[in-house]
Amino acid sequence: MVRGGPRRSSFGETSEAIFLTSGFVYEEAGQAEDAFKNRNDRYIYSRFSNPTVEMFAERLRLAEGAEACRTTATGMAAVFASLACQVRAGDRVVASRALFGSCLFILTEILPRWGVETIIVDGTDMAQWREAFSKPTRAVFIETPSNPGLEIIDIRAVSELAHKAGAQVIIDNVFASPVLQHPLELGADIVVYSATKHIDGQGRTLGGAILGSAKFCGEALQPFLRHTGPALSPFNAWVLLKGLETLELRMAQHCKNARNVAEFLTRQNGLTKVLWPGLTSHPQHALAKKQMSDFGNIIAFEVDGGKSRAFRFLDGLKLIDISNNLGDAKSLVTHPATTTHQRLTVEERAKLGIGDGMVRLSVGLEHVDDIKEDIAQALAAA
Repeated sequence: MVRGGPRRSSFGETSEAIFLTSGFVYEEAGQAEDAFKNRNDRYIYSRFSNPTVEMFAERLRLAEGAEACRTTATGMAAVFASLACQVRAGDRVVASRALFGSCLFILTEILPRWGVETIIVDGTDMAQWREAFSKPTRAVFIETPSNPGLEIIDIRAVSELAHKAGAQVIIDNVFASPVLQHPLELGADIVVYSATKHIDGQGRTLGGAILGSAKFCGEALQPFLRHTGPALSPFNAWVLLKGLETLELRMAQHCKNARNVAEFLTRQNGLTKVLWPGLTSHPQHALAKKQMSDFGNIIAFEVDGGKSRAFRFLDGLKLIDISNNLGDAKSLVTHPATTTHQRLTVEERAKLGIGDGMVRLSVGLEHVDDIKEDIAQALAAA
């Protein structure tokens, strides 16, 4: 994550260079012809490939332990491309119910318009997974830990079932990051990231990444990305490349702070539920401990009193910012029922455990005593 994938120019720079260019020039027309016919290995256009973007992709590939990595402009572009590049009309896709709102939209609104059947299951119910895989399936999409309820799904068990049905398993690993969980080692086929989150880690840029086999990335994904154009900008790639250099250090402190805050929250009055995979009270704590090296920096908790008291709590915060982003050095908090999952009906949110009083907290890198003090005074004010 510090020295992987460098491509130094003739100037011998220490920090990787930003190749902020849309195109590349040729010394003669024949070189351009050979480039477009793949007869030589050179850059053509930054929508196809770019040195800075490839440095980021290679560094992330090494960190993830994947055969190949492709990048996108945003995390949602990565989610969409990982599915759209491989499904056809008549195919079947199975997904866990506990997903980010935009992921659910792709699976339940966009793909069905193309004649793709989407089956939604409760991710922790293995009987539902087994039933879903009773028919041939093209792809599986899972988010674990899930947003915002931190549901943990058994990647190895689901992958074994999925492969018997002919499916490729896609894991959205954004909450865990490449540091805390390695889905490919657990049997998954494809990993997607919103690099906007922990990989950047400071709320500066957007970006996404898809990692998997060389065959999948080269034959299915690359043509889709090349011709549809969700390209990552070289500048954003450079920011994300530098973010990887400190990711492991930041995640260690994020997790340390989150543990302290989660335990603190369990002792506060006015909360009916505190969810963090590292707490023994979490329903899938044992599974999280088995497939993650630590438990991340996202905590969900339910404020007694519903939306009105949750809003009073949010409005009372003085240090922690209200924002729907996460994975930032700054602690951020949001109200999922009215932001990230507002499109869902009350009944749909109830199935996901998203009550009107639920708050999602992304624990940052501030001194943990300051974070706790702010939470305490806001709960008192609410």
